[in-house]
Amino acid sequence: MISSETAAKMQSALPFWLSFLLIPAIWLAAFAGGWWVLVIPVMTWYLFTVLDIIGGLNLENVDLETEEEQLSSYILLTSAWVPIQFLTIFGLIYYVGQAEHLGTWEKIGLFLSVGVGSGTIGINYSHELMHQKNKRERWLGDTLLAMVLYSHFRSEHLLVHHRYVATPRDPVTARYGEGFHRFFPRVLRECWHSAFNAERQCLRARICLDRLSNPFSDIGRFKLGSCYWPAAWWLHGSCPIHFSSFHRDLAVRAGELR
Repeated sequence: MISSETAAKMQSALPFWLSFLLIPAIWLAAFAGGWWVLVIPVMTWYLFTVLDIIGGLNLENVDLETEEEQLSSYILLTSAWVPIQFLTIFGLIYYVGQAEHLGTWEKIGLFLSVGVGSGTIGINYSHELMHQKNKRERWLGDTLLAMVLYSHFRSEHLLVHHRYVATPRDPVTARYGEGFHRFFPRVLRECWHSAFNAERQCLRARICLDRLSNPFSDIGRFKLGSCYWPAAWWLHGSCPIHFSSFHRDLAVRAGELR
């Protein structure tokens, strides 16, 4: 067991802070162009795996009596990722619209990297944040999901998956003998319906006081905001690729695969 004192040390959280190396790597790829735009998939899918192999398997858990204040390094990194991801996504939308050195395929590769980064890291961090007790961290988790247009994951995960895991009522539980190529599209399709039905039941049971307090109201506002700026730049001719849906699909795929 990892003691509270050990968990509280900054060096214990350092391996997780490695995720922030993706941000300068994405920007360097945007500046350099060429094959460098694919550096993020290489880092997330292969480099981090190699580091895991080198570091070895750790089966220890932190002492359950550890106070939240002793985990400040972990809380800071998940919280700090939110504004950094926001600035990276929307900053790159603007930059790519002005970057004459990037060809069409380089732009597609670059946004592939953005999707992989926000999916592999952002969706995983949102999962940690949505499980916290305080509203600030839960709101940050919702914000991360909204950036990749995957907000319904919160409702499906908390209201359905945790209740019905390993049963037919859980969409993200693989069916017996179900291969990946059948599992993946089924999950993307059924998770949305599952989340919507769960929130509808909450409204009927008056668990949510009104429709505005229902998470799907926030999801709608977040999604409108997430789509507005790319559309505005695109309509004004400064961003040649309106990539919201493309980026959403890539981020979802990366998050589901990890």
